Amino acid sequence: MERMGELIEEMTKAGVMLDTAGLTPTSDGTRVTWSGGKISCTDGPFTESKEVIGGYALLQAKDKAEALEWTKRFLRVHEEFWTITVEVREVVEP
Repeated sequence: MERMGELIEEMTKAGVMLDTAGLTPTSDGTRVTWSGGKISCTDGPFTESKEVIGGYALLQAKDKAEALEWTKRFLRVHEEFWTITVEVREVVEP
């Protein structure tokens, strides 16, 4: 956690980090689905989930290469026994 805090502080000072937060467990969530012209709601937990988003970070990088470099640094602060996947995507602007 200390290394994570140091990296987030560095990213904030560099003007790259815009926002970051963890998300509550799937047991606290509700999935809202639009299908066949109808809305359905399913309360968690979602034990059938193979992939779960546990948090997010919103960065402002000059290009994809910079975003990927910060992402790699983020992953390296975790212990080797962790398995973490980060998806890097661009925000669509209106």
